Amino acid sequence: MLLRVKDLTVHYGKAIALNGVSLEVAEGSVVSIIGANGAGKSTILKALSGLISCTSGEIQFIDKRINGLSAPEIVKLGLVHVPEGRKLFPYLTVLSNIKLGASIRKDNVGIRDDIQEVFGHFPILRMRCNQKAGTLSGGEQQMLAIARGLMAKPKLFMMDEPSLGLAPLVVASLVPVIKNINLRGVSVLLVEQNIPLALQVAHMGYALQVGRIVLQGAIKEFEASELVKRAYLGG
Repeated sequence: MLLRVKDLTVHYGKAIALNGVSLEVAEGSVVSIIGANGAGKSTILKALSGLISCTSGEIQFIDKRINGLSAPEIVKLGLVHVPEGRKLFPYLTVLSNIKLGASIRKDNVGIRDDIQEVFGHFPILRMRCNQKAGTLSGGEQQMLAIARGLMAKPKLFMMDEPSLGLAPLVVASLVPVIKNINLRGVSVLLVEQNIPLALQVAHMGYALQVGRIVLQGAIKEFEASELVKRAYLGG
């Protein structure tokens, strides 16, 4: 198993954000965590990335306990996080933002090859390579955030609400992007409020409500679940 999370509990001050969350991501899979705003989805990714401390529980990545490791140490292991809101450097060019994704790497030839690969994946970024990131459209900025993350050579690629604030047509374009990343051999952990998007790309899913997992299983089970239909799909 690529990632194992067992009984993860996180507090913000005295408030509990995650309460005994357990989940797994198999190598080569796409796993979606769905839930409403404030359910604790982003908190899971921040804990896995070493951006916040866990109150209790265990996180294992490639059979190594990563609780307590720093964010840079976790990235070096191959666990890469594309945060909600993209967090680009708006006054730097597209190319400079992409190169920053490879800041932990020393293989200059490999970096150059991977830049060309992400340009092949996102041709619009090649066209915009000398443009400042802050002048891109919302969809282009999301593509840039994904491209920057891929430059870190992830084994597990975690994406936090990539559809947030995007037009429906742009959201639809994320489906082949996520599938293609997975076809390249990269496992994906996707956090989404956009449930139809999550259901289209994932193999397995977890539903989160108020810091607890309330449903888990194969994505086909989610599509048929009355809980998912009532809570998330307006059924």
